[in-house]
Order: sequence, then C-alpha cells, then structure tokens
Amino acid sequence: MEPTTLSTDRLVLRPFVPSDEDEVYAAAQDPEIQRWTLVPSPYGRADAHAFVNEIVPTGWREGTAFPFAVRLGAEGPLVASVGMHVHGAESYEVGYWAAKEHRGRGYVTEAVLAVARWAFTEQGVVRLEWRAEVGNAGSRAVAEKAGFRIEGLLRAGIEQRGTSRDCWVGSLLPSDLGLPSRLPYLPAVSGAS
Repeated sequence: MEPTTLSTDRLVLRPFVPSDEDEVYAAAQDPEIQRWTLVPSPYGRADAHAFVNEIVPTGWREGTAFPFAVRLGAEGPLVASVGMHVHGAESYEVGYWAAKEHRGRGYVTEAVLAVARWAFTEQGVVRLEWRAEVGNAGSRAVAEKAGFRIEGLLRAGIEQRGTSRDCWVGSLLPSDLGLPSRLPYLPAVSGAS
C-alpha cells in the first residue's frame, strides 16, 4: 500500500521515516512504554533503526501494518505512535503509545480517531479492535475516549515477552463515528444468548 499522511487540527500523522530514529529511541526508553507495549525491552538503538528502516516500510509495502508517527504539526516533535495492524481479512487492531512528556493532552485520542476514520473510509475496515493488558489504565482511557466499546476480558489474549497475559478487548465500528460501513451490521437481539 502507498504510505499516506493524515492530519487533524493539531497533529500530522505520517509513516515513520529514518530521520525519526533518534526520537523513537528516546521515547522508547520510557519504562511505561516498555512495560505495556510490545517494543523490545531493553530498547536499543538497533531496535529503533530496524523499526524506522525495515519494520515500518515492510508493513506499509505488504499491507500488514500501518504505523504512524504522530507529530505536533509537520515539523513539530514526535508526541506519539499510532498503528493499525492487520491480523486477517476481517481482523484489524489499533495500538499506540505516547511520549512521556506529551501525555495527558488528548493527542493519542485525536490520532486514534484519525486513523480509525481513515481505516473505515479509505480501507473499508468493518471493525477496529483495541487490546491492552489488564491494568493498562492509560490505554483503556484513550480507547474509551475514542469511542471504543469495552467488550470484556480475554484470558491469555495477548503474548508479551514469552508470557500469555489476560487483556481487555474493545471495538469501534464505523457507525460509532457516524460513518457508513462497507457491510451491513445486524447486532444480536437484546437478551439473546
């Protein structure tokens, strides 16, 4: 897929490029990012180099992952990363982290909504999933602010550093954002089991 750039009132989201390597490395030194995300721990310069030079371009080229560098304006600092990962024909998942010094300002929620709108309108995604290890309250708060409906807990729903862990799962549908869906949706009848 051809890389794309998205924008909001405050943010520019574009695929990571090699010149982002130092900022990615610096952000990923945060113990919270290493604790709650799938970035390597410890996170070395080689990890940042591989991410911006190999992992990101491969994901975009093969249509399997779409990581965006989230910046305050086109030339502003890196404030976050938001990516959409394709797990199968109908399985898309959003993931994100925020640079420590930029948390609490709504940037990640704003970026997640931009990626979701792009996924629904340009990619034909019918359902966007969010998962986070139980206890990751910051990630859950972002998902809820973005309109994800928390659907429950998945036992051993994610793997982190060789360990299966329980996770929360939620979803966002095009209709949650007032957008049309590629497919009609027939929800379960209330009270049905």
